[in-house]
Amino acid sequence: MALNTFGAILAYAIDLEARLRDYYQAAGENARAADADKRRQNLERVRRENVTEIKLEPIEGLDEANYALNLGDTSADGYAAAERIAAQFYVDVAPKINVREAQRALERCAKQHRDLA
Repeated sequence: MALNTFGAILAYAIDLEARLRDYYQAAGENARAADADKRRQNLERVRRENVTEIKLEPIEGLDEANYALNLGDTSADGYAAAERIAAQFYVDVAPKINVREAQRALERCAKQHRDLA
């Protein structure tokens, strides 16, 4: 998935939160799984509400490979690494989004992931 449009970034963010939800559910971390699912639902709402406001400006400088998660490590260190990667993704993409509500949602996700790392 190329991270070069508003829609691609939000689709990746939604998928990221879904993968984290599944990761935490499999590890028995139900509270973390619920938090990831709340973020996923919020990002889906933001995407739906702002799809008509999207300016079709290309976004550059993002590479999906920089945000690869190791979802096989269910140790405390594995959780922290996943949260750091997720937080970095949101820190990197938020300033590139031209819709303020979406940008704020991404910034909130970054803060929540940094708090968990």
